[in-house]
Amino acid sequence: MIGFPDAEGLRPTPDRVRETLFNWLGQTLYGRSCLDLFAGSGALGFEAASRGAERVVMVEKNRVVFRALQDNLRKLGCTNVSLHCQDGLEFASRDVQRYDVIFLDPPFGSEYLPRLLEMLPQRLNESGKVYVESGAAPEVPSAWQVVKAGKAGQVHYRLLGLV
Repeated sequence: MIGFPDAEGLRPTPDRVRETLFNWLGQTLYGRSCLDLFAGSGALGFEAASRGAERVVMVEKNRVVFRALQDNLRKLGCTNVSLHCQDGLEFASRDVQRYDVIFLDPPFGSEYLPRLLEMLPQRLNESGKVYVESGAAPEVPSAWQVVKAGKAGQVHYRLLGLV
């Protein structure tokens, strides 16, 4: 990734996990709309943009990290990416757009996942998917089904679809 500052709690998605995720999603995301709610390093959102996503919305509340994302966006020249400096849960509760893929990698140990998994079904397009990354295998509400799952070190990751 292009120049990125050290930031407490920043855990970029491991390369092999990211490779697995994009193999699950398909090598191209041409024409799809993606939301990265806890963008952090931006690895997932920028990867989606580079794979042809029509629109990528990245949300990051840490101002230092957000400025680095802005710098990287300028350097990469991605016209299909928009950035928002806001808490992911707050953004999700107010956003009315629909997405084909939503990336959820909230801070490990936070209480965000259960709340987000309850509110995100109405944010997904038909056959949309939600990618979840967490420190422990997440409880999956009955509205969701696990499409694919894996674990790498301390990272549990799941691709979810609506039942």
